[in-house]
Amino acid sequence: MSEQETPVFQIQRVYLKGASLEQPNSPAILLEQESPSVDIQLGVNAGPVADGVFEVTVTATVQTKIKDKTVFLVEASQAGIFEIRNLPPEQMSQVMGIACPQIVYPYLRGNVADLIQRGGFPPVHLAEINFQAMYEQQQQQQAAAAAGEAPKVVTQ
Repeated sequence: MSEQETPVFQIQRVYLKGASLEQPNSPAILLEQESPSVDIQLGVNAGPVADGVFEVTVTATVQTKIKDKTVFLVEASQAGIFEIRNLPPEQMSQVMGIACPQIVYPYLRGNVADLIQRGGFPPVHLAEINFQAMYEQQQQQQAAAAAGEAPKVVTQ
């Protein structure tokens, strides 16, 4: 294999792209004795930055509420810049959808827990994520959409 054909995967940088903490009902909500409900949403986004260089961003939104009032809302985006070259398209998709988020996510977990704790609350530790399962589910949804199937909606 020549040098031009050798697969390349290198982490260029991992960085906190953005973070915010809101406490819209403080200080009154802090006096509540009831335990809050916690809602966590995660997302992954990837795109090219330059030739053979990609940014992969993992985002988290953590919202806690007591009844209908927000205790705190945290939104954070952790990103990584990766040099990825000479991979077949199907492998490229897997690397950006599985390997890169697995590298970035632990930094996001730490930053979210730290931000919440600095806001005066016990830290919320985001659970470990199986990015391979998440990727496979997204691929199935895209295949169903491409086949013209109506997306399956789950209601509770």
